[in-house]
Amino acid sequence: MLGKKEKSTANNSSEINVIGEGTKIIGDLSSDGDLRIDGEIEGNISTLSKCVLGTSAVIRGSIEAKSCDISGRVEGDVKVADLLLIKASGVVNGDIRTAKIVVENGGEFNGACTMGSSVSMQKDNSQGDVRAATA
Repeated sequence: MLGKKEKSTANNSSEINVIGEGTKIIGDLSSDGDLRIDGEIEGNISTLSKCVLGTSAVIRGSIEAKSCDISGRVEGDVKVADLLLIKASGVVNGDIRTAKIVVENGGEFNGACTMGSSVSMQKDNSQGDVRAATA
């Protein structure tokens, strides 16, 4: 019908989880839906959807997401299956594995970057691949 949108109940990945400024979490965070983080997290973050870090966000741990926008600070590795966007105020101190990356003027990352379509949300087996390639 015109003007009427139906919601799909099969996939709840449209849910948005917000960690506000002034909130500090110690421990790992896992979600199937989108994450918006403006607070501080000491632990690993994993989402099957999008992760957005605001300018006040501080993450001390690794991030694994389908896509990620970083305006805050990350002290750890970042693994993104699709697009990683490091905004002008964003800082990543750690290694990056992503299919695509955009770093705005002023954004920075300190570490190694591996790019390509082979980045997936599965566990990393790159150490075995390196040993096999050098044998």
